[in-house]
Amino acid sequence: MVLAGWEVKSLRAGKAQLVDSYVLLKDGEAWLLGSHITPLTTASTHVIADPTRTRKLLLNQRELEKLFAAVQQKGYACVCLSLYWSKHLIKCEIALGKGKKEYDKRDTERERDAGRELQRAVRNKGKED
Repeated sequence: MVLAGWEVKSLRAGKAQLVDSYVLLKDGEAWLLGSHITPLTTASTHVIADPTRTRKLLLNQRELEKLFAAVQQKGYACVCLSLYWSKHLIKCEIALGKGKKEYDKRDTERERDAGRELQRAVRNKGKED
């Protein structure tokens, strides 16, 4: 990843969130969008820090070609799973994922409703006793 100095210090302090982040592949490069690195008040006093800026991922050509092929031909989405340290470098673990089909969503919703009904029944049973 290409990071600024204040971002590295924030990552050392554990101030990163990857919720709703994804990897955008365009013009032969990979970019991390939607990640949030909270600036430290002590480290970023002289810089205007943008916590959600787009960050470039440093991948070799073979990795980029594999990701481009999967995203374009097979319809996968590329997402960031975690950030970790490897010696002095910050690495971003990325993965390819495919969205749920409509019938999978219905099954999940059905299971969630059944669990809710079961919880209500247990709760009402406890009140009757």
